[in-house]
Amino acid sequence: MREYLKKLPEEIKYLIALVRKVSKEISMPAYLVGGFPRDLILGAENWDLDITVEGSGIKFAEALAGRLNSGLIKHERFGTATLILGHRLKVDIATTRKEIYPSCASLPEVTPGSLKEDLFRRDFTINAMAFSLSGSSWRLIDVFGGKADLVAGKIRILHDLSFEDDPTRILRAIRFQQRYNFKIEPKTLSLLKEALNSGLLEKVNPHRRRDELILMFKEKNPSAQIKQLGDLGALSFISDKLKPAKPTYDLLKSVNKEIAWFMKNLPFHKQFDAWLIYFAALLESLTLAQAKKISRKLGLSKKEEEKIISCRKINRSFIRRLSSKRITPGQVFVLLKPLSYEAIIFLRSVSQDGLFKKHIADFLKLYNGLRLCISGDDLFRLGIAPGPKYRKILNRVLAARLNGKINSRQEELALARKLAKSIT
Repeated sequence: MREYLKKLPEEIKYLIALVRKVSKEISMPAYLVGGFPRDLILGAENWDLDITVEGSGIKFAEALAGRLNSGLIKHERFGTATLILGHRLKVDIATTRKEIYPSCASLPEVTPGSLKEDLFRRDFTINAMAFSLSGSSWRLIDVFGGKADLVAGKIRILHDLSFEDDPTRILRAIRFQQRYNFKIEPKTLSLLKEALNSGLLEKVNPHRRRDELILMFKEKNPSAQIKQLGDLGALSFISDKLKPAKPTYDLLKSVNKEIAWFMKNLPFHKQFDAWLIYFAALLESLTLAQAKKISRKLGLSKKEEEKIISCRKINRSFIRRLSSKRITPGQVFVLLKPLSYEAIIFLRSVSQDGLFKKHIADFLKLYNGLRLCISGDDLFRLGIAPGPKYRKILNRVLAARLNGKINSRQEELALARKLAKSIT
C-alpha cells in the first residue's frame, strides 16, 4: 500500500495516518473499503473515503471527529456516520456488517458481520477490496479477486443473485464499465440481461432509480452511459415510451460539449445542475405531458421539473429570432434573462448556428448581471408617481444601456425623464 499512498495529496495522507492512530488507541481494526482502494490502485482521483471498522462505527467516528474537531452526522440504525470536514473530502465510517435481502429489489436487513461478509455484500469484485489500516503492515485484503479484475479491466458480480438482490447494480455496472473503459465479463453480462428482461429495475423504488440515473448523468461522458443503456434496451425503467435514436444521442453529445464550453469560459458564474440538462435532452423526443409524468414518477422537485420543462419551451421561432443578424443586445437580453442556466446551455446544444451561439455567449459574458445606475427611488425623485410605469421606464432604460445608446447615470436619468412624458 505504501507505493499507492505516495501518490495521495497530503491532506488524505494525514487523515489516513490519523485513522490508523485512532484504530490503535481504541483497539478497533479499521479498513479502507469500496471505491477508494479501487481508485487508489488505478491511480484515479477519489476524495471519498469509506472506512469500515470491526467494532462500533459510531464510536470510531466520534473519536476521529474529536481529533479533527469536525462535525458528525450519525445514523444509529445502520451503525454508520459521516464526518463533515468542510472541503471536498468526504469520510463515511461504518461497522463491518452483512446484509440479507428479504425480497427482490427490497432494502436489505443489516446485521453486524465479519470483514469478509462486509466485502461480500458489495456490488462488484473491484469494489470488494480493503486496505488494512491496523498494525504495522499495510496490506491489501482481496478475497474475491478484485485486483485481478482491475488489471484485466473486468466488471464482475460476486454472486449469481446480485442483480436480483439489488437491480440498481445494473446501472452501476454500466457506469463503471464506461468510466474505466472496462468490459462486463460474460457471465455477469448474461445475468444482467436476464435481470433486464425480467423487468427487475422497474421493481426498484423510483427515488432510488432517479438517484442512480443522476449519478450516470454526473459522469464525464453521460451520452455513452445512456447509449449503452439504450443498446441493452434498459431505458424502460424510466419510461416504456423512451426509445432514443441517433438525434437524441447526438443531442446528448452536444450537451456534453456545451457544458465543457461553459465551464471553460465562464468558471465564475453560479453553479447549475448539469444532470438536468442531460435529462432534458434524453426526454426531448417525448411529449410535454410524457416528460412531466416521468419527472413526477421519479420524484423530481417542482423546481427541477420546471427547469426541464423550460428547456422544452424553446421552439423554432425562438431560435430564429435569436439567430437574426438584426437582433439587438437588448432583445437578446429580454429573450434569455428569464431562462435558467440549464435552459440556456440546453439552447446552445440544440443549434449549430454560429450567430445563434454568439448571441448566447454575449449574453452570458457581457449582458447577464448588468445593472442600471438608477432605481425606483430616482424615478420618485423625478416626480413620477409609483406604479406599473416604473417597470416600463426601467426596462426601456436598460435596453438603451444594453444597446450602447447611453453609458452613464446622468444619461440614464435624462432618458427616464424623457420616457416619463411619453409612457402611460
